[in-house]
Amino acid sequence: MTLTAHELSLHGHSVTYRMAGRGPALLLLHGVTNSSQTWERVAPLLSRRFTLIAPDLLGHGQSATPRGDYSLGAHASGVRDLLTALGHERVTVIGHSFGGGIAMQFAYQFPERCERLVLVSSGGLGREVHFLLRAAALPGADYVLPLLTSGHMLGFGRGVGSVLRWARLAPGGDVDVLARGFASLQDAGSRQAFLHTVRAVIDVGGQRVSAHDRLELAALIPTLIVWGERDSIIPVAHGEAAHAAMPGSRLEVFPGAGHMPHDADPERFARVLTEFWKGTDGARLAADHWQPMLGDSP
Repeated sequence: MTLTAHELSLHGHSVTYRMAGRGPALLLLHGVTNSSQTWERVAPLLSRRFTLIAPDLLGHGQSATPRGDYSLGAHASGVRDLLTALGHERVTVIGHSFGGGIAMQFAYQFPERCERLVLVSSGGLGREVHFLLRAAALPGADYVLPLLTSGHMLGFGRGVGSVLRWARLAPGGDVDVLARGFASLQDAGSRQAFLHTVRAVIDVGGQRVSAHDRLELAALIPTLIVWGERDSIIPVAHGEAAHAAMPGSRLEVFPGAGHMPHDADPERFARVLTEFWKGTDGARLAADHWQPMLGDSP
């Protein structure tokens, strides 16, 4: 069953989301410059057992690109509101790349809504990130990006891919991810949303938002970490370190895969995710669950 697009208005902004299947709910969160369509190859497999809810995050895909807050917390609140509008109280949250950072923030802000956590080549777990994303934090990026993504530069995406392949800075799959992502920034709204999103979590030195000081809080939420062995955008070492820091978590590394393991091997991804879901009991935490763990009371 393929993902079907729907649209609603949240807080005055149009939000596109895609759904498929029936059963327990999975919330699928994509990465920066991607959209809900990043889940298309694995959706038919997952929809046999689950209800899939895959939004285009604000500033991405077919959703609105308002001037506003593109932080992890704002996105987490936005997907919470989407779930509320659709009548889903509790979900297993699956986040890829930037979406992984949102997934962790969602679990932290709304533990009562999160049954399980699945991090796929997730951001927020270390400093290293591909230099093209770090470059978006440079002051001149505001002026260069419109030129690179204009109608006069339709070959830019292919050009980026050629340069990265020539310089061996990314394997083939990751080249396509980066090239398609930059080529998608065709209008001023999407470009500004991209810059605001990237700069909320990345500076010229790499990722500046880290979840490591909160990973132990996830001990009561069943967690699966999935990574591509050859990921050149966010290195697999981040997943290995997170696994070591998260008691009871599971780590699956896909040999030969890059930054999109769910796309590179959808059959294995669906199998691993289904086995993880069936083998764990969903967390049932209160909204204020973390309070006793946040230090001494005054």
